[in-house]
Amino acid sequence: MAEVPQAGEFQMPQDKFVFLHIDLNSFFASVEQQLHPEYRNRPLAVVPTKSDTTACIAASYEAKALGIKTGTLVGEAKRVCPEIILIHGNHAEYAKYSHAIADAVELVCPVAHTPSIDEMVCQLMGREQQPENARRIAYDVKQSIYTHVGEALRCSIGMAPNRYLAKIASDMQKPDGLIGLLPSQLPRAIAHLALRDLPGVGARTEARLNAQGIHTMPQLLALDRHGMHRLWDSVWGDRIYHWLHGHITGDDGAPIPQEMQKSLGHSHVLAPEHRTLEGSWAVAHKLLHKAAMRLRMEKFYAGSMTLHIRYALNREQADRMRAKQHFSGLKHTGWGMEARFPEAQDTLTLLEVLQKLWQKRPQGPDFEKPFFVGVTLGRLLQEASYNPGLFAAQDRRSQLSSAIDQLNLKHGHTTVHLAGMMSAKESAPTRIAFTQIPVQYGSEWM
Repeated sequence: MAEVPQAGEFQMPQDKFVFLHIDLNSFFASVEQQLHPEYRNRPLAVVPTKSDTTACIAASYEAKALGIKTGTLVGEAKRVCPEIILIHGNHAEYAKYSHAIADAVELVCPVAHTPSIDEMVCQLMGREQQPENARRIAYDVKQSIYTHVGEALRCSIGMAPNRYLAKIASDMQKPDGLIGLLPSQLPRAIAHLALRDLPGVGARTEARLNAQGIHTMPQLLALDRHGMHRLWDSVWGDRIYHWLHGHITGDDGAPIPQEMQKSLGHSHVLAPEHRTLEGSWAVAHKLLHKAAMRLRMEKFYAGSMTLHIRYALNREQADRMRAKQHFSGLKHTGWGMEARFPEAQDTLTLLEVLQKLWQKRPQGPDFEKPFFVGVTLGRLLQEASYNPGLFAAQDRRSQLSSAIDQLNLKHGHTTVHLAGMMSAKESAPTRIAFTQIPVQYGSEWM
């Protein structure tokens, strides 16, 4: 990890805005309200299924006003608001609108980063950084989205000297907000926030800070850089210090670039008909099929694979074992194992690895009701850095995978597949992506 600039190496705070962070408000629900004018100004939730035990993926602001939010169980949402509109999520539409919004933003200011499907970051240059000019650009971005994409789509924009503060500012006023944080306004402008309002501070980090005597933002902001370093016990503390004080360090909290991507994969909560050993294997096979295809489309080789399985438990089993609780209320236990191997990207080689992992899964009456499967490919190596082996068999497998990809890209991702996933061919569809924009490969999204 790169060193944080020391005193004198970073640009001292100036009252200017370098980044705009655009956060699309209740994005999935707003897309549905744009697509269906009859849903506007009404409580609406986007859901994976309409089962009472599943959770809402997103909620409109009308639903949020009633206390319904992301993670609320569908049954609870219906109890709170019997007339709530429940919509099956459509990742293809959300990706299409995300790209359309990015195009609308580009008409005003280039998009420098896309942290997630409902976030975009613009970096301002030269005179654009002057506060009055940055505000004008932000208002123009809002108008461009309204004019070119749709009136139901609103965004909150945060303006700040660095990306970290811009992200914080974008969350401070919703919906349709516009907040700027200048160094001259710090730290008082963020002193009222909770620790959990800081990007990267979740429940575990908050508990760790609490254990060290930090319970409020004023307590955190009172620390100098060395104190912040000690608090985090890493260079991350130095970065947090500089970002919160509005410094322009050149290290603005950017996500890991693609060339540093470490893993990719898919997971799936099994439908009732697949909650058997045979059904879960078929779904795992399908997940590998998708992951291997993505691996090739994104031009990577993988050097490791991790298989995760969660097993549902009855009351007696849950009392006897260290059970966890799923958001649906289901008690379960989990298992996972990683295998490492020479870098590969063809489906047959990866399937052999999956089969070996599957054979090592736990056995016995406590592990007969799988309800969740995940397959992750890791230790990624860019295709350009891969040294081909000397064995023709691997080349033939790669050629076979390439031929299958060409057919599936043209006719649908499961048109040609291995027999092991037949019973789960329609299972594990592409889910709504929070942390990335789904990519269209051929006729489908992934």
